[in-house]
Amino acid sequence: MTLSFRHTGIIAATLATLVLPTAAQDLHAFQDSSRLVSIGGSLTEIIYALGEEDRLVARDQTALYPAAAAALPDVGYMRRLAPEGVLSVGPTALLVVEGSGPPEALEVLVDAGVEYQTVPESFSAEGILTKVRAVGQALDVTDKAEALASELDAALKAVQARTADLTDRKRVLFVLSVEGGKIQASGTDTAANGIIELAGALNAITEYPGYKALTEEAIIAAAPDVILMMERGEDHSAIDADLFGNPAIALTPAGRDHAIIRLEGSYLLGFGPRAPQAVTDLVDALYGE
Repeated sequence: MTLSFRHTGIIAATLATLVLPTAAQDLHAFQDSSRLVSIGGSLTEIIYALGEEDRLVARDQTALYPAAAAALPDVGYMRRLAPEGVLSVGPTALLVVEGSGPPEALEVLVDAGVEYQTVPESFSAEGILTKVRAVGQALDVTDKAEALASELDAALKAVQARTADLTDRKRVLFVLSVEGGKIQASGTDTAANGIIELAGALNAITEYPGYKALTEEAIIAAAPDVILMMERGEDHSAIDADLFGNPAIALTPAGRDHAIIRLEGSYLLGFGPRAPQAVTDLVDALYGE
């Protein structure tokens, strides 16, 4: 079974300004967000969903949706920001998702007079709503943000209700990459783990946080029913041959059934406005419509 889905600071000079907020109410309205740089694909998606995209002058590499966002100037990868690139677009405000950096680059931007705020990240239904409300606070459009949050909350609850009474939950192994027989897979505390749980399934790997290469013993013990990967818009035959040719994978239910699901990466793992539909697609693929 192979399933594939694609959809298309207040100015401050101290490092104390880099402390992360824990909730939306910890953010405040920017003094001037008329020239906004958004760092984090999900934040950019939220800005568009709120109808506030006219403020945007640039985005980071992870912001590829909607298509109009991809046409904006790209200031680099969110975890490897260069101050010069950000400053080149003349921003008045910088909104970044938790985990962006490095901190030294953000400090340079603060010292240059760019007001910036950090939006907390949590790979959960509540985390999505918190991000929406945080963006609303920063852009001073709290009513619009609350309306969007309510819509997303209802959609998430509706799809989660479909799996609430399941007694036989699928064990899902999220595979990040397969190279030379080595399988890099998700443990806990990742977007992949979060989306698996939202879809009413079980992460087959819970022994470690983040991503690691699995031993054959770990793969066999995980016994996944389904393998989940990102759709990269390419021919997957070589990857599938490498994956299902792995002796340990072959001994798992997923290996025996060639059970693999693919969804586009930013859609599957973004935890933004498209998350309810991504969860729905995953539930459909795992358990049927």
